[in-house]
Amino acid sequence: MPVIVDGYNLLRAIQKAHEQFESVSDVQLCRILGRYLKSVGEKGEIIFDGIGPPDKTGFDNISNLEVFFVGFNTDADSVIEDKIKANTAPKRLAVVSSDRRIRSAAQKRKATSLKSDVFWDRLQKQLSRKRTIKEPKAKRAGLTESETEQWLKIFGIEQ
Repeated sequence: MPVIVDGYNLLRAIQKAHEQFESVSDVQLCRILGRYLKSVGEKGEIIFDGIGPPDKTGFDNISNLEVFFVGFNTDADSVIEDKIKANTAPKRLAVVSSDRRIRSAAQKRKATSLKSDVFWDRLQKQLSRKRTIKEPKAKRAGLTESETEQWLKIFGIEQ
């Protein structure tokens, strides 16, 4: 499910609700969001008000996430609403914002609407899951006869 995120709305929500994230920056938020999207196999967009920092290189090469700063002539809410309206498969779309205007626009198109704090909790749970590493087949099957002979030879053990 592709995700559209109201950038500063999410950033402010996590800064207020979680002490350990009080000083998280927009770049750090995007990197965390990119890791989450990669882990769930989805793509997303995050839209921020304004022009952002002068040096935007920190936003480069973030997995599965496009970062937009809308400039001064519009606001993030309007851009997000336009993206919701233009989406060709809104039922597959997830919109993250606690803003009533954006949530209403998402619900009108039958997109999934998530409040910022709810989404953040899901993101944290997903990223805290331990990844399971598949065991090699040889671990359960044991060594082949030729491998056993090779190790015996290496350790100087005669049969």
